[in-house]
Amino acid sequence: MLRFCSTLATAVVLALTAAGSAHAACTNIDLMPSRHVAHKVRKATLCLLNEQRNAHGLHKLASSRRLRHVAAHYARQMVRHSFFAHHSPTGTTPLSRIRSTSYLTGARFWTIGENLAWGTGTLATPRMIMRAWMHSPEHRANILDGRYRQIGIGIAYGAPVASFAASPGATYATDFGGKT
Repeated sequence: MLRFCSTLATAVVLALTAAGSAHAACTNIDLMPSRHVAHKVRKATLCLLNEQRNAHGLHKLASSRRLRHVAAHYARQMVRHSFFAHHSPTGTTPLSRIRSTSYLTGARFWTIGENLAWGTGTLATPRMIMRAWMHSPEHRANILDGRYRQIGIGIAYGAPVASFAASPGATYATDFGGKT
């Protein structure tokens, strides 16, 4: 039996102040994304996600290589082709992108979700992207959904909007998954 539960959120970028709670356990949360620090930015983003989940009594998300591949490819595609949406101009969806891997193979039940965000300047840091997601009800719902067990975090350098292409920034895609 196959079950599909999609909680796809409308992408929102919020310009919020930098004041907020301290993240003692998470390092590099104010690091500007670049190719040289990609692993640190992904790790900081995962730490912030898991910090929120822990605060709400949820288990940590584990990084999935397959979901990370899907998310990274999609983030790069949005920047390269100047679009920002869960459905690509070529018609791919989060489900079709995840199905193209073997992530769902053998799963009797599964659920997936996707959060997208982009920012320029200091709004591109893991702290600010996470803050924007937590202030968006749809994104927050994905982050705090206890059915998700794994995540793939993809970060592309640059904005998916042509008018911001020259600005230093980053585009984030996170693909959530849970399966039994």
